[in-house]
Amino acid sequence: MLSLLQPHRAQGAEPPETVCIQCHSGLPDKLGAPVNLWKTSIHAENGISCNSCHGGDPKNAADAMNRSLGFLGAPKEEQIPAFCGRCHVGVMKDYLASKHGKALGKGGPTCVTCHSNHHVLKASLDLINEKTCTQCHTFERAAAIKAAMQQTEGYIVGIDQRIAALQKVGVDTEEMGKSLFSIRNRFHTLFHDVDVQRVKTESTQINGDLAKISTQLTAIEDSRTKRKIAGGVAIFCVLLIAFLFHLMKKTYD
Repeated sequence: MLSLLQPHRAQGAEPPETVCIQCHSGLPDKLGAPVNLWKTSIHAENGISCNSCHGGDPKNAADAMNRSLGFLGAPKEEQIPAFCGRCHVGVMKDYLASKHGKALGKGGPTCVTCHSNHHVLKASLDLINEKTCTQCHTFERAAAIKAAMQQTEGYIVGIDQRIAALQKVGVDTEEMGKSLFSIRNRFHTLFHDVDVQRVKTESTQINGDLAKISTQLTAIEDSRTKRKIAGGVAIFCVLLIAFLFHLMKKTYD
C-alpha cells in the first residue's frame, strides 16, 4: 500500500484540496471533525493530506475510498503503530522496542495516545506531560525522563541556531551540521524509551558530543570577532591618518 501513498512535502507546503476535504468539510459532527482537527496538525503544516495516510484516489470522489487503490480506514488499536510506521519507520522501531510497545494490545499506549490522530501533534518534550502520562500510570518516571532530556534539547536548539547564523555569513559549517544531525537522531531515539537510567546516561553522552561542536563553534565565533575588531582598528587608523593629514594640509595652506 505504501507505493500508493502521497510523498512527504516540504515544511510549510500547502496541502492539496482533496475530495476528502471537500466532502467532509461540509459534514456535521464526527464526520466533519477530522478535517477541522487535521487543519491544525503538524501533518497539514507539512502538506500531508488525508490520502497520504489513508490512500485512495484524492481527486475522484467515486474512488476516494476504493480499497483496490490502497484505501485504508481507521486502523484497529494494535494496527496503529504499523499504520503510522509506514512513514515513521525509525520511530516505530523505537516504540516497539520500548515497554510501551511491548504492551501493545494489552492496554499499552499507541501513537495516538500521545500524538492524537487527526490533530497530529509535533514530536517534542511537551508531549511528556502529567495529563497524558497519568492516563496509564503516575507521572514520576516520565517527569524524571523529561528532566533528563530538557537540557539536551535546549543545547541542540542553541547549537542549531549558532550553525545557522554562521551559514548566513558564508562560513562552511557542513561537517558540524552533519554531526548535529546525527546527534539529534540519537537524541530522538530516547523519546520512546521509558528506562530512566538509560535516558540519563545517553543524555549525558550526547551532551558531551554537543560540547565538542560547541567548542568548534566558539573557536570560529572568537576568530570572527577578533577579525572584526582588527578590521575596526584598521579602519580607525586609516581615518585617523586621513584626519591628521587633513589638519597638516590646512596648516601648510
